[in-house]
Amino acid sequence: MEMTQATEALGALAQETRLSVFRLLVRHGPSGLKAGDIAKELQVSPPTLSHHLAHLERAGLLRSWRVQRQIFYAAEFDGMRRLLTFLTEDCCQGHPEMCGELTQVDAK
Repeated sequence: MEMTQATEALGALAQETRLSVFRLLVRHGPSGLKAGDIAKELQVSPPTLSHHLAHLERAGLLRSWRVQRQIFYAAEFDGMRRLLTFLTEDCCQGHPEMCGELTQVDAK
């Protein structure tokens, strides 16, 4: 991941509603949720939610797909992994064992 991509992803998450959306969709896994269900769960108006979903999708943290007239959203786990890797690739001056569980995610 390049610095500009990381900055865009971190910027997308640096807003309370978008962070809540992302965390909600991470909990729901790859099957995601309908946009309307996200709006209800987080008590956000559909137009406001649409803006936030688009921001997260542009940042590579969400993906969307259409089923008939409904749009579903899910966390983009590859995007999340790339961001976490970027943030931790220089962890502990080359001694990843000092970072504990954070660097052991791929080992599972």
